[in-house]
Amino acid sequence: MTKHFDRELDKLKKKILSLGALVEERLYLAIKAIERKDPELAIKIIRSDYDIDEREVEVEEECLKILALYQPVASDLRFIIAVIKINNDLERIGDEAVNIAERIQSIAKHLNFSFHFDYTRMTEITAAMLKQSLDALVNLDIDTAFKVITMDDDVDGIQGKAYAQIKQAMRDHPDEMTYLVNLYLISRHLERVADHATNIAEEVIYLIEGEIIRHGKYL
Repeated sequence: MTKHFDRELDKLKKKILSLGALVEERLYLAIKAIERKDPELAIKIIRSDYDIDEREVEVEEECLKILALYQPVASDLRFIIAVIKINNDLERIGDEAVNIAERIQSIAKHLNFSFHFDYTRMTEITAAMLKQSLDALVNLDIDTAFKVITMDDDVDGIQGKAYAQIKQAMRDHPDEMTYLVNLYLISRHLERVADHATNIAEEVIYLIEGEIIRHGKYL
């Protein structure tokens, strides 16, 4: 029974890490679409969303099967619970990549407008947060997990700057409202990716320490 259980846990870990790698790739493509204002790349991201959805369901079903068959306790139970939550956050990051792609499709129709917001720093931090949260999961690295949580403030700060600058542009150029709203919404989607990466880091800490640290606890 123990050998079968260990194999099931190992298979589950491989599945969640495979999903993480796929989501990381989708976020990278979404960031590239932001940089290039590339509607063709945006379409590719949107059409490939089903793959993440299917894998998310597979991971959830695997977790439920293990819970039903083996009734894990202690650290093994924490691992299953953490995977269920991380699985959901990864799927949501995939959704945000699609949302970004949809904004790019609209923005690409208005590239003659002079106002632009530079999302380079925000995308760099967001991508790093996702990568490091997954690294923390692979290595059970609590220091890296805490580092991810502290990075979220930087993303929030940039999102605030985007709101202020784009809001002023809306006052100055009300005829370009559709373009500006979509430009602003990119910051919202990136901020949510960062939030989900933070959630993953918090689940890693829960997995290691057995402590729930949401809502700023222990920071």
